[in-house]
Amino acid sequence: MVKRQLPKPAEIFDLMKFKAPELNGRKRRLAAALTIDDLRLIAKRRTPKPAFDYTDGAAEGELSLTRARQAFQDIEFHPGILRPAPDVDTSVDILDGPSALPFGIAPTGFTRLMQTEGEVAGAGAAAAAGIPFTLSTLGTTSIEGVKEVNPHGRNWFQLYVMRDREISYELTRRAAAAGFDTLQFTVDTPVAGARLRDKRNGFSIPPQLTLGTIINALPRPWWWYDFLTTPKLEFASLSTTGGTVGELLDAAMDPTISYADLAVIRDIWPGKIIIKGVQTVEDSLRLRDAGVDGIVLSNHGGRQLDRAPIPFHLLPSVRAAVGDDFTVMIDTGIMNGADIVASIALGADFTLIGRAYLYGLMAGGREGVDRTIEILRGEIVRTMRLLGVSSLAELEPAHVTQLQRLVPVNRERTATATA
Repeated sequence: MVKRQLPKPAEIFDLMKFKAPELNGRKRRLAAALTIDDLRLIAKRRTPKPAFDYTDGAAEGELSLTRARQAFQDIEFHPGILRPAPDVDTSVDILDGPSALPFGIAPTGFTRLMQTEGEVAGAGAAAAAGIPFTLSTLGTTSIEGVKEVNPHGRNWFQLYVMRDREISYELTRRAAAAGFDTLQFTVDTPVAGARLRDKRNGFSIPPQLTLGTIINALPRPWWWYDFLTTPKLEFASLSTTGGTVGELLDAAMDPTISYADLAVIRDIWPGKIIIKGVQTVEDSLRLRDAGVDGIVLSNHGGRQLDRAPIPFHLLPSVRAAVGDDFTVMIDTGIMNGADIVASIALGADFTLIGRAYLYGLMAGGREGVDRTIEILRGEIVRTMRLLGVSSLAELEPAHVTQLQRLVPVNRERTATATA
């Protein structure tokens, strides 16, 4: 039997080591967030439902988003043993420029509606982390405002081709004049997707005070205080902002967008140009042969065509088809640094985060975005060390198996349909 004794006061006091309490509520919340999902839960508590749902939601039944996230969960890593990786290099050269991490911040629209710091917080956090920041055509901070926040970092601009082409041309010239080095030409939004959460919430730009929004705002007075006491929302391209998000998009976008528009923009833009919203192998090949600098495999975060292809599933086939010398990026569904590592292993040169960034923004403004980047960086480094790799260049397809959940009934018929 174990011999028992009376507790010794000195031993008890040695165990009682308390941390000083953190009195700053924002810092306390963010320190407690260990994952992007944790940040999402904080964001949901602190943001009115229409604004949160605009960020969190997707099109129609939200199947594209659900499947994209599931695809990242349905992987198996294959670590190498006895391969020490005490020092991990997460840096990458992308589009002739450096990034300290293998991800950048994706373009997001109406960002100051999520939290009043908006793109200023995103660009500032990206500058501090040494990663690219992308401003959306539908952003709520001007091109010049982003450049002011991030004067020496890498700024990218995402372009929608609008019905009034001159708006798009002028934005392109402004971004070039401000020193933005890469243009993301977006091709998956000829019309707005059916974002049913927004319709059910009556979400509009700017937000309208109704009985429902007032009731929802009661436990979130800080959001409304920030919204009502900071400068009026300004959009990079729209002179009028009345109506639902879908109505605004349908009024601005043009379903006749074509390769001819791409040719015009290429003549105007002096820097790198990548095509965002590519969803087939065939289009990847056409764009490579057309001479663009790269593509982003994306279904717009599941916000356009529901049941669209899963970018992460498409990635290996696209990489095999276009070869190693063509830049391939990926977004949609990334919620963990392991998702990023798996993407790089299967052929992506770079990744973009959208919702993960916005969850951090809603959870804590600029500090929340910093926390998002910190969480993802830690997950990337830990995953690489556990795989036994010291640099991103060492990652290869043998490190990852994509487990099958959704399998085409007839692969030959599916391939023919996309040709």
